[in-house]
Amino acid sequence: MKLLGITCLSMMLMPSLGSTETLGEADIRRDIIGKTVYLSTPLGGELPLIFRSSGKVDGNGQAIGLGRYVKPSDTGQWWIDANRLCQKFQSWNKGKPMCFELERAGANTIKWTWDNGKTGVARIGN
Repeated sequence: MKLLGITCLSMMLMPSLGSTETLGEADIRRDIIGKTVYLSTPLGGELPLIFRSSGKVDGNGQAIGLGRYVKPSDTGQWWIDANRLCQKFQSWNKGKPMCFELERAGANTIKWTWDNGKTGVARIGN
């Protein structure tokens, strides 16, 4: 009986596998802004994006060879719209705005869903 009680308590306290928590505006400001977010890339490596509290975002893809395809680094602006983190770079994505819904996927990991349906994961650094 004691084992059953401990098992039930641990199941209530542990987050269920597969459950997700969508980040709202306050979560985004607390967990993302002022930090570097490292986007995992399909070919390996990470693309760092620095979300500054001033509303500026800096990206640098030199380490993953982004310069072969587009400008290797770019700057732009970020904002929050309807609990989505949006950004607009000078040249990346042809200067068009991009918005992402973010979900917590671990202590320092988020899953992002772009408004065009593409998804991926990122690691939150300092």
